[in-house]
Amino acid sequence: MAQIGTTRRRFLASTAAVGALAMTTSPRAAFAQGRVLRLRQDADNDILDPAYMTGAGEIEAQMACLPFLAEYVRDGDSLGWQPSPYVKKLEQRDPTHIDFELVDGLTWTGDNGAVTAADVKFSFERMKTGDWSGYFDALDHVEVTDDLNGTIVLNQPFAPFIMVTLCHGPGAVVCEKAVTAAGGKFTTEFPAVCGPYLYEAIPGQKVIFTLRPDWPGPKPAFDRVECNVIGETKAAELAFEAGELDCTAIGTDTLARYTKAPPDDVTITVAGELQYMWLGMNTQHPKLQDKTVRRAIQHAIDVDSIIAGAFSGTVTKSNGIICPGLIGHRDDTKYYHYDPQKARDLLAEAGVSGLELTLRTLNWQERVLAAQIIQANLAAVGIKVTVLPVDSGPFWEMGSEAAGDQWKDLEIWLMRFGTTPDPYEATQWFVSSQVGVWNWERWSDPEYDRLYKEGIAEIDDAKRRDIYLRMQDIMEETGAYVWIDHEPEVYAHTDTLIAETTPAGDQVHRRFKDA
Repeated sequence: MAQIGTTRRRFLASTAAVGALAMTTSPRAAFAQGRVLRLRQDADNDILDPAYMTGAGEIEAQMACLPFLAEYVRDGDSLGWQPSPYVKKLEQRDPTHIDFELVDGLTWTGDNGAVTAADVKFSFERMKTGDWSGYFDALDHVEVTDDLNGTIVLNQPFAPFIMVTLCHGPGAVVCEKAVTAAGGKFTTEFPAVCGPYLYEAIPGQKVIFTLRPDWPGPKPAFDRVECNVIGETKAAELAFEAGELDCTAIGTDTLARYTKAPPDDVTITVAGELQYMWLGMNTQHPKLQDKTVRRAIQHAIDVDSIIAGAFSGTVTKSNGIICPGLIGHRDDTKYYHYDPQKARDLLAEAGVSGLELTLRTLNWQERVLAAQIIQANLAAVGIKVTVLPVDSGPFWEMGSEAAGDQWKDLEIWLMRFGTTPDPYEATQWFVSSQVGVWNWERWSDPEYDRLYKEGIAEIDDAKRRDIYLRMQDIMEETGAYVWIDHEPEVYAHTDTLIAETTPAGDQVHRRFKDA
């Protein structure tokens, strides 16, 4: 596992002990004895259903309460997968067939019976019509052999299927009987769970996971996990330093501070660098329909100043949606570089002056700072920008047609997505069918859609690299994107604790344990 320092920006960094800032309180000792783990999540869980979720805390809840067939495992700096505790066997028999055997004796809560291969079939096949359907584009169907055995049948070879689909939130298995009785989908309560923890939420306060008394699988280290809802990263950091949290994600300024003056009872875990952040533009908004205007905005923004001013230089500059270490990662932008005079010339070419835009961002310190720097950059070329911080709930609905007509007022925004260790996952959100779902920029390109399908089927790494480089060229050429950074997902926690996360930074509650 790599030390934080010069190797921190590698695709997968990991846990590193850091040295000396004395804590003046000692409430952490109580959690180690009481078997209560106190964590933070940034918002309430709105939709726990894997097919329709937003992600983040909802994925963490699924991993605590629902079965998965596979899970991520690290070996030093390398990342792989292993069968989860819910399966006795998971084997890829050939490029299009994955056989599985469930552990016998697993049951759903309530009067819902045993976990069966039919539940796996129901779960995965329903995903093909949900909001996260891209994860299952390679799935044809699931064959059920008996109650415990089945075969996942792919419609074409796709080697990363286990890593990007089965190990991640969309790979959760739900109870067919309970979900059907609930009307086919669910929101803030699980119709039935099968995992080490039961789920309870107190809106606006916390999510509580309590050990399921009849859980037959491996017992987690903590009997109770309390995830406190704290929207502001800075507030969570203060709660951690006061001993009120045992682990929290930290911001880049705190990472920089801890790196220079590391606390003596705190360990830093870097989950990975599988985040990509950009400034997006609504290509269908009347102010932004002219690509020349969008290109002017691309040239006007100084990303280096954003990284220095908003992120304390602790993030990697982005040139696209494919993260460092993955096939198709770009070393530079192709259609724009920071050039304020070029931006002014393009605005003049478009016959635009006095342009006013609203820049929306999550109401987090680093994002607001980044937005303010962008505001100053655009003011320098004659574009007046109003920065509008938005709380988490309404933010994630801004570009969704299902949430109403507010997408029509969306102009420019700061967005960050997390991804999995394969380039396919990041590209799925920008196909034509995602317009009004997660493709908030609202462009459509037949070549992009074709390459997306080719990228799923291609097994040659060199050819895959060319596919994903070209797809990012297409995105950038629309003028709808200014690439910002790849942020590491970093956690600070007591040095008596081993914090387990996915490469994208989702906390795996059942795998937290004592150091």
